[in-house]
Amino acid sequence: MPVTMCVLLWETEGNGDLLAEYEDAVLALVPEHGGEVQERVRRTAVPGEPRGEDPLEVQVIELPDDAALAAYMADPRRTALADARDRAVARTQIVSVDRVGRR
Repeated sequence: MPVTMCVLLWETEGNGDLLAEYEDAVLALVPEHGGEVQERVRRTAVPGEPRGEDPLEVQVIELPDDAALAAYMADPRRTALADARDRAVARTQIVSVDRVGRR
């Protein structure tokens, strides 16, 4: 059964670019595990306004099943980037979701 997740990511202070670089690298691995990044969006910046409490990036990712998700999470190329992740990502929230319609 496919696994679809909505991933919300908050950056550490001043590290939005580093978060984007990290996500570019790890999301490139998703197709190798049979998955697809269905959507990836970033919060818009309003000059002069504080960033607030909203996440910097939101992703919708689908993988074929729990085994594919586990393999992606354990991928040694992904885990090797843990230090970059720790520097860039202040908080991650993952919500299991079901699609309500197709694009």
